[in-house]
Amino acid sequence: MHPLLDEWLSHLAVERNLAENTIAAYNHDVDDFLRHMGAHTGSPLDGIKPSDLVGYFKKLMEQKISARSRGRKLSAIRMFYRYCVAEKKLAANPADNMENPASTKYLPHALNSRQVDSLLEQPNETTRDGARDAVMLELLYSTGMRVSELVNVKTADINLAAGYLITMGKGSKERMIPVGERATERIKSYIAKTRTLFIKKANPPELFLTRLGKPMTRQMFWLLIKKYALKAGIGQKISPHVLRHSFASHLLEHGADLRAVQMMLGHSSITTTQIYTHINRARMAEVHAKTHPRG
Repeated sequence: MHPLLDEWLSHLAVERNLAENTIAAYNHDVDDFLRHMGAHTGSPLDGIKPSDLVGYFKKLMEQKISARSRGRKLSAIRMFYRYCVAEKKLAANPADNMENPASTKYLPHALNSRQVDSLLEQPNETTRDGARDAVMLELLYSTGMRVSELVNVKTADINLAAGYLITMGKGSKERMIPVGERATERIKSYIAKTRTLFIKKANPPELFLTRLGKPMTRQMFWLLIKKYALKAGIGQKISPHVLRHSFASHLLEHGADLRAVQMMLGHSSITTTQIYTHINRARMAEVHAKTHPRG
């Protein structure tokens, strides 16, 4: 790793308190660029010119890397260089005048209400694992949490009487999320009857545990949701994030305030949340075309 990259990543962790996953993504993007430039092991960076960046991004286009991914990489490279200039390690930022790659509006996949109901009905709640999985699916759809937030929920984070939980989102930002009545009742039952069946010698603070008595991981839950989607006959590509998208889309469909949805999702900018208004407009146009007598 280039020493300046290592220094910048430490700055992001210590000074800016960014999440581990965010730092890992920045590391991947900038390190890939430095490797392409032949500068990832400590070679001087001041010889890299704007034309070199253009060549790098041209290569990414030839590799069919999406505009969205190229934009993310450019943002990471630009931030890295700005840090180097601010710390007087370099005189200029060759990425400053580069334009962000043009991209079409990205519309996240979302399930309709019938598909969500079918998915949530798949776990066999008469079994220990099925009872846990049913609660996890219900809570994910009830709150719109990220999967990383779901698996890290602690029993102490939930106020069942008031119907809300506290979670730590991106950038280590704490937020309060309301939990629906159905999810609240299922959590109560899970804690009273099921969670103790997973506990081995130690009792981790996390709410959801594996058969080994350890905290559930993102990867394991990803496999679980794919299994239940297959049982439900949901043909489209699915991930835990699809339930988050469905949560936001369904709230707005039923008249929820955009700012409230932004707060529940933990978006720092309402622009990110507004993408769901595009989903609903597209869905309304589709319904109109299918049902209007002169559509």
